[in-house]
Amino acid sequence: MGDSSGVGPEILLKAAHENSIPVPYIVYGDLAPLTKLNEQYNLTLHPITHPFEALPNVVNIIDAQLLTEADLTPGRINAKSGHAAREYVIRATKAALAKEITAIVTLPMNKEATQLTDPNFTGHTELIGELCGSDDVTIMLASDDLIVTHVSTHCSLRQAIERCKQERIKTILELTQHAVKKLKPAARIAVAGLNPHAGENGLFGMEEIEEIAPSVEWAQAQGWNVKGPLPPDTLFYMAVRRKQFDAVVCMYHDQGHIPSKLLDFEGGVNIALGLPIVRTSVDHGTAFDIAWKGIASTTSFRAAIDMAIRLTRQ
Repeated sequence: MGDSSGVGPEILLKAAHENSIPVPYIVYGDLAPLTKLNEQYNLTLHPITHPFEALPNVVNIIDAQLLTEADLTPGRINAKSGHAAREYVIRATKAALAKEITAIVTLPMNKEATQLTDPNFTGHTELIGELCGSDDVTIMLASDDLIVTHVSTHCSLRQAIERCKQERIKTILELTQHAVKKLKPAARIAVAGLNPHAGENGLFGMEEIEEIAPSVEWAQAQGWNVKGPLPPDTLFYMAVRRKQFDAVVCMYHDQGHIPSKLLDFEGGVNIALGLPIVRTSVDHGTAFDIAWKGIASTTSFRAAIDMAIRLTRQ
């Protein structure tokens, strides 16, 4: 259910109230904040201890019992709620690995809040990857307009440049190829350059020549339809307006996130690649400025659920 100080629990109950969760589901979270928020929705909340105890037509909750009503601080950084949000993800991931549940859909955590008790926390994807024993994980952002994956995500720009290496790029190309084939009739993949104008033949950097181009050639040798490195300032126009590509492999976080959120902020879905389980997520944060005000949109959450169902059936 995400960080209780943010919009996650509110979005969850709002979606349940709208009957827009089309499959049986279980909430990993805390009963106290959901009970307080439920005053607006009057749903039946049903605490359980194991997924097999779930009942139909109620909100089944595996209650972590980490938060009380006195701990709630809507819209503010809270170490307890940050720690609790991390624990929900851990318990859900273990249940998925044990095949007690079919897929995970995560609502937003607040990195600053979680880092108050876990200084090494960088994000859902990295935490779930560690629990799954998966070293090569990345995130895919998917909407009707654009699909992007990332060679690096939650790190500094300096670290992103350092991580732009053939081994990592090849891994992301492989993950992207397999994922896009599940979602699109074809898998036409473009690879963005790291530097302006894709380096312009070494004038603005050598990463395109030394790391990215050899990775693209390797992918082409596998028989995949991959092109690049292409200038990032025109690539997204070619992908979105000209429909020349089905997905774009980006070299760092903002290179992919900015166009994705510009095109479809509410409808975008975050998909974790490289895991042995299905995990999707909303493509937005905890939105402390509107938390618990009843105005948060459920659009991305519903899209994340639909994508989880689609990937599970696939």
